[in-house]
Parts: sequence; C-alpha cells; structure tokens
Amino acid sequence: MSAGELRERVAFDTRGTVEDDVGNTVDDNWNEVFVTAARIMPLKGGESVMADRLQGIQPVIIRVRYSAAAADITPAWRARNARTGTVYNITSAANMDERRKYLDILATAGGADG
Repeated sequence: MSAGELRERVAFDTRGTVEDDVGNTVDDNWNEVFVTAARIMPLKGGESVMADRLQGIQPVIIRVRYSAAAADITPAWRARNARTGTVYNITSAANMDERRKYLDILATAGGADG
C-alpha cells in the first residue's frame, strides 16, 4: 500500500473519567488522543435492532500506519473521520502482517456511540 492510499484524516478518541458527588468514577466526554492519515474500507453492511427500530450498521476497516500511539488502540476507543465527522465504534485492532507496518482496525458506523 502506498502513502497516497491513506487519504482520510482519522481522529482517535478515548473517554475521560471524572469522579461524581459520591466518589464513583464515571465516564465523561470523549478526548482526542491523536489524528493520523488512514484508509477507510467499507465492508458489507447490515442492520440491528435498537430501541425497537432497525438501524443501519456499516462495518469498515480503518488502516493506519503502525505507531506507538496506534498500538494503544482498544475497543474502548472510538475513531472519527476528521473530514466528515462520521463516528466509528472500534471492535478490534490487529497488526495483521505482524511486521508493524500497518494496523487494521475493525469498526462500525451507525448504532450507539461509545
């Protein structure tokens, strides 16, 4: 894959945590960790039932260059297309060729955010 194929700018976010009035740790807003060039490859879509309604789900593979920051990505994170604003819920992140060249992130657009 050439660098020219990494046409999108994707931001990766994690949830911040705060302490509530009684001392419990609760999730807060999303915080941007880093932005990088990426290729977003749509897969075959589907539907899921949420709140008694069908909702479209679009699975994608987001390919980014391997880096120390990218290696930290987990399903607790989310990806966000910096150009379009589309939010992707991350399912998994894998170094498929095991050469630390690219990281393939399986994610879905649509559905619940986070």
